This record gives sequence, structure tokens and C-alpha cells, in this order.
Amino acid sequence: MALTSDDVSRIALLARLELSEDERAAMLQQLNGFFSIVEQMRAVDTSGVEPLYTPLSAVQDVALRLREDVVTEDDQREANQRSAPAVADGLFLVPKVIE
Repeated sequence: MALTSDDVSRIALLARLELSEDERAAMLQQLNGFFSIVEQMRAVDTSGVEPLYTPLSAVQDVALRLREDVVTEDDQREANQRSAPAVADGLFLVPKVIE
């Protein structure tokens, strides 16, 4: 997918960038180089390759440092809703604003 000079101009307009003609040409070359790399990466056959949770796991054993999934705080809903003008079934009630 190669970009054109018009594409770069539109991107610059959307990003609110003012580019000179030289800057636009350089940006066109850089963006097309980036998309060329993306196309090369898409062409690589990755079937059968397991996803890595960290790049280090490809070269060494890495132990995940995950915390236990346990409740650490009490339910504070009633205390938090005490100052609300209207509450029903644990939900804040607000006036209807959309007709």
C-alpha cells in the first residue's frame, strides 16, 4: 500500500500540520518505508508460533509476577451513596436529560 503526495497532504491537514513541499516529500518517503516494513512483517508465516507474553520468554524462563485475584476492600457502596439525592437498588438516580 503506497501512499501518494495527496495522501500525505490529507494526513497533514487532518493532523493540523503545515508541511513545506520538501517536508511533504520526506514524509512521503518515511511513511512508504514504514508501510513497506509492515508488508514484510505480514508476509512472514506465523502459523504455529505461540504468542509471547513478554519477549524475554523466547530466550529464558520467566515467572509471571501476578497477584492473586482476591477481594482486598470491603463493599463501600452504601457509604458512597449516602450523600446522593436519590438512589434505588444500589444505583444513582438522575433526572432524564434525553427525550
